[in-house]
Amino acid sequence: MNRREFLSLAALGLAPRLAAAQAATTRLRLASSSQRLAGADYPPTAVWSYNGSVPGPALRFRQGDRLRIAVQNDLPVETTVHWHGIRVPNAMDGVPYLTQPPIAADGGRFAYEFDLADAGTYWYHPHLGSPEQVGRGLYGALIVEEREPPAVDRDLLWVLSDWRLDRSARVVDDFGNFMDASHAGRIGNTVTVNGAARESFGVRAGERIRLRLVNASSARIYALSFEGHEPWLVARDAQPLEPRRLARERLVLGPSQRADLILDCVGAPGSRHRVVDDFYPRSTYRLLDLEYSADRPARARRDAPSPLPANPLPQPDLARAQRHRIVFEGGMMGNMPGGMGGMMGRNGGLAWTVNGVAMPETDHKSDPILALSRGGSYVLDLVNDTAWHHPIHLHGHVFRVLSKNGRPAAEWGDTVLIDPRSRAEIAFVADNPGDWMLHCHVLEHQASGMMAVVRVA
Repeated sequence: MNRREFLSLAALGLAPRLAAAQAATTRLRLASSSQRLAGADYPPTAVWSYNGSVPGPALRFRQGDRLRIAVQNDLPVETTVHWHGIRVPNAMDGVPYLTQPPIAADGGRFAYEFDLADAGTYWYHPHLGSPEQVGRGLYGALIVEEREPPAVDRDLLWVLSDWRLDRSARVVDDFGNFMDASHAGRIGNTVTVNGAARESFGVRAGERIRLRLVNASSARIYALSFEGHEPWLVARDAQPLEPRRLARERLVLGPSQRADLILDCVGAPGSRHRVVDDFYPRSTYRLLDLEYSADRPARARRDAPSPLPANPLPQPDLARAQRHRIVFEGGMMGNMPGGMGGMMGRNGGLAWTVNGVAMPETDHKSDPILALSRGGSYVLDLVNDTAWHHPIHLHGHVFRVLSKNGRPAAEWGDTVLIDPRSRAEIAFVADNPGDWMLHCHVLEHQASGMMAVVRVA
């Protein structure tokens, strides 16, 4: 940190906290372990984990802190750690061969260090062999608390994930199969909340909860309804929104997306209320029950929550912004690279393209599809010319979603879920120099061609 940066933080009252935080280093160790995912009636499942648990430890910091993470990889495969949604220096982005060498297997180490300018709910996961490594349990939440957090009784986290398990609760070892890659991705048969299939989640009548939701699934999309409740949506992808009640509206989260809710527990003591996921109409299920204790209500129902403070994001100049069109193609029932050859696993098993080019996950060195000038404003017209949903994620930046499916939108994010045969417009300032990934966060799609490099210089 140079003197100018320190004085800038001092003006915000952050420099003392930052100086104190610089002394602390958090350690993450990747290794094999076991965990009871499917419930008491099933044996533990062999998983890959950070610090022995799935999800990995919830890393909590304050806005303005400096994060220091020492990673040790004791798995038999190379890996990296990507800090999803956080505006990091390029060298800390965790993309193998593009921003760093892979962390070697069997004891390799790497240190990540960067400032946390933005508050919100983020997460971390590998960016090498992603379908398998995330599918075996390598993910965790990173929470950056506001300098003045909202007044709630509890600040809680649900990390949502799904697993493909056999009858003995073992992970089905069919990662990389072309059926998943060319269709909707690897959708599992067991959904977990914080690493376990749960019957219920305990609450107390009258309390107000900040509920942070992270979709850590490799492909599953969630559409959650809180029966008997109308939670307030206050942030998406870590970026604050004007609080909005989810009355008849489901909360839709594509892979990698997050949401912060303010949940007022308005049920009666002793009651139970379902949380239902019905994104896939033929596979609607109960995620869990909100189970009210018999305790006396904590307090009366409260008014609308105040908006969270905005993060210091650069505002794109839409009048002067350059526009670029990016087209995503391929997959079953689409313009698959290699035609029938691609469908049979030829052409390297690649199923998807970005502007006509299929980029293997092991490449990461392809020429950029866009070369952007640092500090410039840009609008990207993202066109999904396929029969499948795609959550498109841009590394190193936060963008404004201007429109989806031809309808105006007005929210910030780092991932936008685009419906089949549809499009979205996003706008951002290219203020973070380096080569950055742009890819679908259905990890099987990413690994089989749907990713590209955007250069900012």
